[in-house]
Amino acid sequence: MKKYLLVLLLLCGSLVSGQMYNPVKWATSVEKISDTEFVLKAKAEIQSGWHLYGQFIEEGGPVRTTFSFSNSEKKYELIGKTTEEKGHEVVDKIFDMKIKYFEKKALFTQKIKLKSGIVATVTAEVEFMVCDDSNCLPPSTEELIFKLPKSSTTAVISKTPVVKSETKTDSVSVVETVVEPELQKVVTKVEEVKSPVEKTESRGLIGIFIIAFLSGFAALLTPCVFPMIPMTVSFFTKQSKTKAAGIRNALIYGFSIVIIYVLLGSIVTAIFGADSLNALSTNVWFNLIFFVLLVVFAISFLGAFEIMLPNALANKVDLQADRGGLIGIFFMALALAIVSFSCTGPIVGTLLVEAASKGGIAPIVGMLGFSIAIALPFSLFAAFPGWLNAVPKSGGWLNTVKVVLGFLELALAFKFLSNADLVLQLHWLEREVFLAIWIAIFGTLAFYLFGKITLPHDSPLNHISVGRLGFGLLVLTFTIYLIPGLWGAPLKLISGFPPAMHYSESPNGIGANTETASSETLPEGAAYGPHNIITFHDYDKGMEFAKKTGKPVLLDFTGYACVNCRKMEELVWSDSEVLRVLNNDLVLISLYVDDKKELLENEQYVSETTGKKIKTIGNKWSDFQIKTYKANAQPFYVLVDHNSASLTEPSAYNPDITEYYNWLQSGIKNFKN
Repeated sequence: MKKYLLVLLLLCGSLVSGQMYNPVKWATSVEKISDTEFVLKAKAEIQSGWHLYGQFIEEGGPVRTTFSFSNSEKKYELIGKTTEEKGHEVVDKIFDMKIKYFEKKALFTQKIKLKSGIVATVTAEVEFMVCDDSNCLPPSTEELIFKLPKSSTTAVISKTPVVKSETKTDSVSVVETVVEPELQKVVTKVEEVKSPVEKTESRGLIGIFIIAFLSGFAALLTPCVFPMIPMTVSFFTKQSKTKAAGIRNALIYGFSIVIIYVLLGSIVTAIFGADSLNALSTNVWFNLIFFVLLVVFAISFLGAFEIMLPNALANKVDLQADRGGLIGIFFMALALAIVSFSCTGPIVGTLLVEAASKGGIAPIVGMLGFSIAIALPFSLFAAFPGWLNAVPKSGGWLNTVKVVLGFLELALAFKFLSNADLVLQLHWLEREVFLAIWIAIFGTLAFYLFGKITLPHDSPLNHISVGRLGFGLLVLTFTIYLIPGLWGAPLKLISGFPPAMHYSESPNGIGANTETASSETLPEGAAYGPHNIITFHDYDKGMEFAKKTGKPVLLDFTGYACVNCRKMEELVWSDSEVLRVLNNDLVLISLYVDDKKELLENEQYVSETTGKKIKTIGNKWSDFQIKTYKANAQPFYVLVDHNSASLTEPSAYNPDITEYYNWLQSGIKNFKN
């Protein structure tokens, strides 16, 4: 069944890969401050799943949103820069820089001051770029018209229409904005547009819940919690008059535990906001503080000291627990949370940091998963007290679990330090250093599990159990797996944790020869592309070379600022079989739709499909893609023969290496036939 479902999904993907996208609609409004001062507002409505990049992105990243105001008559002046609302900031691993983007909607404002005369409208042009999880569209421009109000108490909103009337001149296509009457409004004050609240995708929330649930089970196996299970269950079963009453009280106890931890997650969300910690996740100080916090947690788990809440608080809660009834049971659950804090606190803290950095209700979901795992044994053992006989007795193994969690906390701490280093671009914690630290941490953990290293709180170890031996072998295997990463191995199992390959002392691997080939061996018009694949950036020269060599052509519609294009190159093109095909069995022509180099004057033209003037090389290749393949998203791959005829259906973003390899082979087979 799964096989047929996969085939159906691939067929659907091939049907939509060539569609045209238009995910952003622009609307304008004007607020009058005085007779000479106005605030121009441009609002972007963004389709779900797409994101628009901000104005302030460094060179070398995605195309930033840029506003150009027409002021040829010098009747007004711009006051300050165009401002934008708060969006989402992330450290992009592909571009290795901090990037800001907007989802759902974005508001940009520009203050102006009239100089002389009556100004009815202000015209601006906005250049922008949008991406989703599978596609990036080439940079696009839109004309914006701001109609200034006639009185001091009104402001006019006009919406860029879905339908535009076009009138062509000799050299350019002029787009006239049609303002629909029903879209015109009168407002008396500044329109407030709140920052869009990031809604964490269901898959992300499910992942957080699962991780939190497993973390709750790990917390159960610590010396502070595990011994409480038989004690608490025995209390409920003995103090209750009937077995049913004991089960009911234990269920209430478990439910109280869930309420306490979910309340903690709700407080974190309420204090920090639904998406503020998501923005903080790329903040240097945020990452440094939590690096120190997790190191302290790790040292505590390793046995150097215990993190304890004040005894006075625990005593007060214990007194309330003696009251009995529902309130007493609730305070018993609260007492468990306080008494076990030295073991559960570091785990809860780590979970809250990770969950809160996702934004939205992630902290609540995380605490829900954690608390259910904690509460579940109390409820189950109360219902089936005979199961307690099968539970292992408390002992030194509980401290072993605590120490293992300490090593994991320490490894995770360096991820936060790495984030800070990436933001500052200090290159102190490059890929090799990060991996060396992880190798040291997990290697030491392996020695600990094998009994070669002991810590102060460990019980005497005469032998190791089969389970401990098996887990030690697993950790040792993982440690050995990390070692080739020092010499440039991709380490796809931990992709996303260490810095990217290019953020490294040796981007091509230790000892690699960066001069892989002499430029004299390159065909005319070719260059070395990703993974040193010989690549053409000019369509005609690439086709000419393909005819000489008798190979089919892979047209790669890409962009310098295309995130998903880089993902395909790093994750799919790096595969040995795919790379072999790209190097030996076809000719690669990469056409960059965001290339800003201008065409010669005699090569510029007006597009037959869009009516816009084609001025740059990027415009040319984007127009070629739209006209020929009725598609405007990247990455977009087409296999063609020497007559430019397609050899198979075009392919878009597809991270499945096997599917992409089979797609390449099918086109090559059709070319040979």
